[in-house]
Amino acid sequence: MDYEAIIVGVLETNCYLVYCEKTLECAIVDPGAEAEKIFRVIIKKELKPVILINTHGHVDHVGANKDIKERFDIPLYIHASDGPMLNGVQQYELSFFLGAKDSPSPDKFLEDGEKIHIGKSQMKVIHTPGHSPGSISLLGDGFLISGDALFFGGVGRTDLPGGSWKELENSIRNKILVLPDETIVLPGHGPLTTIGQEKSSNPYIQ
Repeated sequence: MDYEAIIVGVLETNCYLVYCEKTLECAIVDPGAEAEKIFRVIIKKELKPVILINTHGHVDHVGANKDIKERFDIPLYIHASDGPMLNGVQQYELSFFLGAKDSPSPDKFLEDGEKIHIGKSQMKVIHTPGHSPGSISLLGDGFLISGDALFFGGVGRTDLPGGSWKELENSIRNKILVLPDETIVLPGHGPLTTIGQEKSSNPYIQ
């Protein structure tokens, strides 16, 4: 399993293409904007999209869902607790600012501990609420896509509707930082980091 990061949109969201190196089947994770930019990388690497996943329902992570679905006709996955966010109503003003399109309805709700198969590889769903009620992280082969839960030197906001510092702290301490120190963390924004680095230096979780 391997991955490719694509920075998209005004808020510089990290969209990830997670793919099986043997079959080139891939999951598109958090296409926040700029669908054409994502398409170009998929074509260049000759990938075969099979799943579209949102780590949570905020508009900067779902803004290109519609274009992705129309181009590849693949199922959209999200946690049930964030499913209502995809109707776009509560995020209308921000959607307009970001140039995001209303998302289609999800095809499947993900559950904690579920395995997502991509070719001959797989990722595990870890429910990591706090930034939003349905935030998830995705554990692959030596890496974790953390959505907006954990960043390089920071953590996700909890002042948005549905946010909870208590839940976020529990998610980080008891579901993320328990992973091996060498695990690469691929956040929703900003540079990658590792579990070990965040355990030793992140000021929000010392």
